[in-house]
This record gives sequence, structure tokens and C-alpha cells, in this order.
Amino acid sequence: MSLMVVSAATSKVMIDGEEVKGIQSLEYKVKRRQVDIESVGSGERIGVESGLVTVTATLRIRSLNKKLDDLLYMPVPVPFSLVAELKMGNNLVKRITFDECFVDDKSFELGADGVGITVYNFTATRVREE
Repeated sequence: MSLMVVSAATSKVMIDGEEVKGIQSLEYKVKRRQVDIESVGSGERIGVESGLVTVTATLRIRSLNKKLDDLLYMPVPVPFSLVAELKMGNNLVKRITFDECFVDDKSFELGADGVGITVYNFTATRVREE
């Protein structure tokens, strides 16, 4: 298997089909709830019971994103979809789709370099990698 290095410069992130400008990073984590099934009289597990899969993600954006701000401050949360197209040069390597997302919170930092960075944390019902 060959090494594929995706380029942040040519990759893009879209929210509800609209490209997000100023992306600095996208991080996400998929976790399955898992409980060990214990054996009586042994220090080892005999199986695993699994359940809910959770998806959490963080999007760092230079300055601000009005769409995400609007979604965060809506009185009744409204879901959105986020698609990341990872590219190597101009070739699409992978498409990652986050379904039924909700913004959990945001933070803002204005550093000594004078560039504001907003960090948006969100959850998704599922993530699909194609």
C-alpha cells in the first residue's frame, strides 16, 4: 500500500454544501461504548458488549464563521451536514461526511500574531468515510 499525503491547501470543508473559508484544522473522534464481560474466578475478560457510537469533532477557523455562529445561537438547535473532501493535489482521495451535526460550543482566541481563531466543537449522529 502506498503512502497518500493529503494537502490542506487543496482539500476543502463544506457546511450544507457551502465551502467554509479560513479552515485551519478539522479533528474528529469516533468512539464506540464498550463494556468488558468479566469471568468469575479469572482476571481476563470473556467478551465485550458494545453499544452507542458517538462522533465528536472540532473545527478551527481563522476569524469567524457566521453560519456556525447562527447555528449555535438558534433557540431550537438545527442540524447541519459537514463534508470534508481530502485531496492529494487535485485528486480526491477521501470524502468524509458528518450527518446530523449540532454545534456544542465555541471559543475564540486572538493571539499575539493578530489573527483571530474560532474553535467550534460539534457532534454528529454518524460519520461516513468514502
